[in-house]
Amino acid sequence: MAYRKLGRSNKHRKSMLANLTKSLIQNERIETTETRAKEVRKCFDKMITYGKKGDLVSRRKAIAFLQNDVDTVKKVFDDLAVRYANRKGGYTRILKLDERRGDDALMVILELVEGDAK
Repeated sequence: MAYRKLGRSNKHRKSMLANLTKSLIQNERIETTETRAKEVRKCFDKMITYGKKGDLVSRRKAIAFLQNDVDTVKKVFDDLAVRYANRKGGYTRILKLDERRGDDALMVILELVEGDAK
């Protein structure tokens, strides 16, 4: 699977993506750079897939990825998996904002879409 390095070491990148994914699950909306948002979207989709499966192995994989944050994993399995039960993908949307002042990185809002797809 191809991924962006994001200018970080392997451990730092995995930790950063886990933290951004946790923030997205808890707040249902985050503001970050466009490249980070595109990577977090992949991680979030994987968490929803784990939640839809709902078995013990999926729960353990989600807990491992989300750094033992049991409350966040509970929200994924009990709330978000039910919300997106009939949706086959496209759980998030990216809304573009202006560039960041210091380095001109394109800022975006990554948020969850609501409910079922028609």
